[in-house]
Amino acid sequence: MANRHGVGAALLGAALLTATVACAPGEEGGGRTPPPLPAASDVTGATGGGTAGGTAGVTGGTTPGAATGGGETNVTPAAPRTLVTGLTVPWAIAFLPGGDALVTERESARLLRVTPRGQVHEAGVIEGVSASGEGGLLGVAVSPRYAADHFVFVYFTARNDNRIVRYRYDGRLSDRRVIVSGIPKGAIHNGGRLAFGPDGYLYASTGETGERGMAQDRSSLGGKILRMTADGRPAPGNPFGTLVWTYGHRNVQGLAWDDRGHMYATEFGQNTYDEINLIEKGRNYGWPEVEGVGGRPGYTDPLLTWSTAEASPSGLAYARGALWAAALRGERLWRVPVDASGRVGRPAALYTGEYGRLRAVAAAPDGTLWVSTSNRDGRGSPRDGDDRILVVRPS
Repeated sequence: MANRHGVGAALLGAALLTATVACAPGEEGGGRTPPPLPAASDVTGATGGGTAGGTAGVTGGTTPGAATGGGETNVTPAAPRTLVTGLTVPWAIAFLPGGDALVTERESARLLRVTPRGQVHEAGVIEGVSASGEGGLLGVAVSPRYAADHFVFVYFTARNDNRIVRYRYDGRLSDRRVIVSGIPKGAIHNGGRLAFGPDGYLYASTGETGERGMAQDRSSLGGKILRMTADGRPAPGNPFGTLVWTYGHRNVQGLAWDDRGHMYATEFGQNTYDEINLIEKGRNYGWPEVEGVGGRPGYTDPLLTWSTAEASPSGLAYARGALWAAALRGERLWRVPVDASGRVGRPAALYTGEYGRLRAVAAAPDGTLWVSTSNRDGRGSPRDGDDRILVVRPS
């Protein structure tokens, strides 16, 4: 089948940057080693992928070698507004009706409530969190039926596993219920993103904890995107009759849908390519058999790739016709336009190096984006006021 959706962004300048900036072991998503310097003839763009068995090749825009630094367009955005300071590794952001947000802190296990005016209140400390390495209190999601059920969901690393827990929240947390347990945990690659899709079901990203074969094992919950009901049962229509929606993932930490229902995910690569993937039911995204574009039957190629030095993409949101990806090691916010078919355009890098490591990005009800820094996670260089939440007005 032909590739349908993508355009490459892994260009010559990006590859050179990858070769000269080594990534420390355990960098999210970790265990990377610097690859040898490629010859110009070895550098290729991401293919359009999205379909299993597609052939490699760039379509619809960027040509390999056409620009440096990932081929981003020149954009001069308005400066973000600092909403909150003094946080400790704010990992995820999810909005309540009315505009307040719930924010997780990975290390402290605190669930915070943050208002659009920057007031911070502690909603609670999540019981059972065992924070170490890349684990701790990670994702948070608010039920799309919150007005009726008052459910909020958190994903966290416990003593022996990663798990998803549901609470009732009406100003305080109550009615704690573990809905999924037994998700593999590790010092690295714990996944952790939670988000409700437009179908009303809860999606969760999991990592393969550094055990590569786990990603291809459909009986394991590691290295997957899961889809479930609010009670933690496999959602109707899941491809294998289990929680598994897609597999072959290394470490997904960003999930988003556009206004036509296309689902996207950011994924950490190993040595060479970080990715944005178009997520489709039952697909195999290749890890560990393929990193980046493989063009191999049975595996789905990414929409877009970056060098690992430019990205280490974590949170992902959709707003104003574009995907917005927060980069940890890349220390920038990527704007990636998408069209009605789910095809991506030329990416733009915003705020490069200005705020350090960026972790979460979430679309607020008022049309802004809330973006969290992650400079106090042991891999950044904290600045006065870190960690913080920034408010970006997308354009």
